[in-house]
Amino acid sequence: MQVPNGVENQKYLNGPDQVIPVDHYICCTPGGHVKLRMGSRGVAAEPPISVPGLLSRTVARYPDATAFATKKSDGKWHRTTYRQYQERVRTIAKAFLKIGLERFHSVCILGFNSEEWYIADLAAIHAGGYAAGIYTTNSAEACFHCLESSRANICAVQDKKQLDKILSIQGRLKHLKAIVQWEGPVDTSVPGVYSWDQLMEMGAKEPDTQLNNILKSIAVNECCTLVYTSGTVGPPKAVMLSHDNLTWDAFAISERCGDLKPTLDKIVSYLPLSHVAAQVVDIYATLTNAIEVYFARPDALKGTLVETLREVRPTRFLAVPRVWEKMHEKIMAVGAANSSFKKSIAMWAKEKGTKHHLARINGALSSSPRVLPIDFSLLELLKYWQTGTTCGYKLAKSLIFSKVRDSLGLDRCLTFVTAAAPLSPEIKKFFLSLDIPIMDAFGMSEAAGAHTLSIYPKFSLDSSGEILDGTETRFGDSMSVNGPGEIQMRGRHVLMGYLNDEEKTKATLDEDGWLHSGDVGRLDSHNLLYITGRIKELLITAGGENIAPVLIEQAVQSELLHVGYAVLVGDRKKFLAILLTLKAKVDSNTGDALDELDTETKKWVAGLGSSATTISEIVRTKDPVVYKAIEDGITRANKHAISNAQKVQKFAILPADFSMNTGELGPTLKIKRNVVYEKYKDIIEDFYKD
Repeated sequence: MQVPNGVENQKYLNGPDQVIPVDHYICCTPGGHVKLRMGSRGVAAEPPISVPGLLSRTVARYPDATAFATKKSDGKWHRTTYRQYQERVRTIAKAFLKIGLERFHSVCILGFNSEEWYIADLAAIHAGGYAAGIYTTNSAEACFHCLESSRANICAVQDKKQLDKILSIQGRLKHLKAIVQWEGPVDTSVPGVYSWDQLMEMGAKEPDTQLNNILKSIAVNECCTLVYTSGTVGPPKAVMLSHDNLTWDAFAISERCGDLKPTLDKIVSYLPLSHVAAQVVDIYATLTNAIEVYFARPDALKGTLVETLREVRPTRFLAVPRVWEKMHEKIMAVGAANSSFKKSIAMWAKEKGTKHHLARINGALSSSPRVLPIDFSLLELLKYWQTGTTCGYKLAKSLIFSKVRDSLGLDRCLTFVTAAAPLSPEIKKFFLSLDIPIMDAFGMSEAAGAHTLSIYPKFSLDSSGEILDGTETRFGDSMSVNGPGEIQMRGRHVLMGYLNDEEKTKATLDEDGWLHSGDVGRLDSHNLLYITGRIKELLITAGGENIAPVLIEQAVQSELLHVGYAVLVGDRKKFLAILLTLKAKVDSNTGDALDELDTETKKWVAGLGSSATTISEIVRTKDPVVYKAIEDGITRANKHAISNAQKVQKFAILPADFSMNTGELGPTLKIKRNVVYEKYKDIIEDFYKD
């Protein structure tokens, strides 16, 4: 039986860490509650805690520790302690209530990662509303959908550019009462527009009574955050995440990491906070463990990220595949410019790095290194380097690996993680050889972020991570408990439902509480998950064979290192074809891909015997040597195909590389296949005209 909602429910005023008793696990309505899927022992039995409760607990333990730091115009990092963090959250929460935030309505946040983003997010939750992030790349109409569907009373924006988007749709938003701008000059003469400073002044004057009363009414098992899905099929859905969804998943991630060091660990926040992975790591895992957060510059993904990493030297680093790929390209470019001697040393070091880490992964690292005689000769030393795994690795670490890590700002980093999309095993192997073992995390918005996370050395290059303790996994209708089949998840991290959308909730969550991911995978004997395809992305050939495109795309890219993106096509067709982009230079101001090839791709093209320097020239002339090189690469990739139906028969080089601004990439640089298919439908049709 559903308990009455909101502050009207006078029986339950022991918040914010109370659990209101209900007998159902699914809820789609604002103000509703769900039953927690508590376990009897271990991680699943961890006592639930609300977001305000978590902040209070960390403040009590580490009041003067740094919560986050922002680099200001004076070139210095300005730090905020956990005590100051809580004070500012409460001040802004009181101001939100003053300007009209209602219980179970939202505060939408539109801007790059910042102190204000964090404070607005937690203030909305403290004041009994929902925090809802909006991607900065969203159009005005996409913003309208988020604001209206979440019944937003307030929208917090970073600057005038984002403000203008909201002002253009303001008249159509039934619930919107105020807009807050936190950066740059603010025209407060516009009705309902406030500066951040105004809000701080307003909140400071308000008594604590109303805020404290609302905090008493909050329950751990009610919604506190809305995360919008990517919207690749229809409008984005608002994922309802409870306090427990977020705080428990952050706890489970922390338990898997195991060696987090409160007040000593630090991260750089740069991935969009409207994405669930960034929220659960950057906001909640850091809050759980008193980890320092340093905010990158807004142009981080356009090239300044490494500069920030070098300054901050984080101890943990989460990146999406495209970031790792860009780092790989940069390292390769530097290596190509080295002398033959340096290249040979680097090759030797990479061999030692690979052997060392594979030995650790396989549990076969020798604990008894060889001992050299005191009067060893130079020849004996060289032989020792060549055959001694442990000592050779240590020497390689000193000569090569430490310099690579220094150049990336990752010399103090203990954990390297990739998430949001598959990262090629070849890229992982490359970094492994350089003493940077990249761990996989797999999850989704509907699972509050992570469902798997590997921690070195328990991982494999082609796995998507180890299942988190306290969660359950099954594989659809598979007769085997380990799959293969559709990956389905259950646990305290699984969403409440989609806001006001019972139909889509029932299509995603079954009656037993299993979240249907749409991904196909299997589990090995070490509890490592392998994703082999996606149900909605599976191509079904005219011959009826189901084909997972990602594996074939990665095979082609591993043979053609100067291909930027690869998109397989061939659904219900007689054969497979592939769309390819060549790596191009990027406009540092807009982030758009330019027509000019990037430096390494130019060198590759010149090495083939072509004088082309732009994509348009190659495509216009169908440059014979470039097209032949790509054809040869695809032929090599086809040798790994498990059947003739899985071989690529045709290809096309697209006229431009992908970018967020042109629509082919999402905020985490994941390919939007539906956009690519629609944009290049004429090229796709040409594949099959004959």
